[in-house]
Amino acid sequence: MRIIFAGSPAFAVPSLARLLRTRHDIIGVITQPDRPAGRGLKLKPPPVKDLAVRSGLPVHQPEKFNTRSFLDLVESMEPDLILVAAYGKIFRRRSLAIPKLGCVNLHASLLPRYRGIAPVNRAVISGEHETGVTTIFMDQGIDTGDMILSSRATIGADETAGEVLDRLAVLGADLVADTCDLIAEGKAPRHKQDESGASYAAKLTKEDGWIGWDRSPAEVHNLIRGVTPRPGALAVYGDAPVKILRSSRGEPGQDSPGTVIGVDSDKGILVSCNGGALWLARLQAQGRKAVSGADFARGYRIKVGDRFGSKTEQHLKG
Repeated sequence: MRIIFAGSPAFAVPSLARLLRTRHDIIGVITQPDRPAGRGLKLKPPPVKDLAVRSGLPVHQPEKFNTRSFLDLVESMEPDLILVAAYGKIFRRRSLAIPKLGCVNLHASLLPRYRGIAPVNRAVISGEHETGVTTIFMDQGIDTGDMILSSRATIGADETAGEVLDRLAVLGADLVADTCDLIAEGKAPRHKQDESGASYAAKLTKEDGWIGWDRSPAEVHNLIRGVTPRPGALAVYGDAPVKILRSSRGEPGQDSPGTVIGVDSDKGILVSCNGGALWLARLQAQGRKAVSGADFARGYRIKVGDRFGSKTEQHLKG
């Protein structure tokens, strides 16, 4: 088949790399425009673009995808299939109708659960033990199209969303290759999604990362895992926000939520939650490098009885 690949972040790179090893012809890559990044705000290309350029593929980076002029260009390429993996743009009626065999999307969940932009984050925050990847024939809804193939994966008790997503990217690459082969052979299945089991994974914002210590240790632990590496879990120590990068389940705790009830040279800082306590194993203060919980405790001379606050604490400046 003649395939156009549309994707942008690191999650999409293994899928493009895998397609390049198939018998199909990748006739072009569509990705997001280069964006300013880092302290110097230099333009940085999407990870998919890096691979596409190294592979000698034509790259297209429209600021707006659904314009008449760009869709005319896509149409002129005469694709049999458009394969989408975390591209970040909405496909409308005309774009969906361009390829003869349709548009296929790789989604990082076991549909119909966790449709939307942040499926892995929301699954981890919810305490799920299993997730996966699904390929679908795209329609005008958000991840509502007929399912083709899926593959399951476990979520480790201490895994972050970023770590799970990295594994799903590799799992999804093989699923994409198998899906394309089935479509080329006219053997791709189509399974309607069960709307009664559907859920939506809304985009995460910085506000979603604020820790409420009055929640259970499991809920706080899952939040920290689910928003790592982005947008990040935040708490307050002293007068400044601190990012919590890694935690582990603790033990019973009796003090008021947010109170430090222990410091350990290996486990880090033990903080009381609602009905128990949680070890803070890796933290990052503003403008500083990430350090272990033990090093953070030494550097800030944290002792039993100190407190970590939440955004609602009045001593948070700004």
